[in-house]
Amino acid sequence: ICISVNDITVGTTVANLGMKETVFPHPVFHGDTVRVETTVISVRESRSKPDRGIVEFEHRAYNQHGDLVAKCTRQAMMLKKAA
Repeated sequence: ICISVNDITVGTTVANLGMKETVFPHPVFHGDTVRVETTVISVRESRSKPDRGIVEFEHRAYNQHGDLVAKCTRQAMMLKKAA
């Protein structure tokens, strides 16, 4: 699941605020090919930091057979894009 973190949020993540609902429904074996999908679930303004927002992501990882091998929900404090 951390594969997607480097692809989509490096340089904009100020802090990871936590992960929940983490599951590993199928094993991963040496030689497997893993792909990751990420969905933004929610976005809100930070109440204390006007230049930041809180984003909730759902990360899902699949093996080469399409089996879900990992899933979690992550909240992160992100820098806001300049207007």
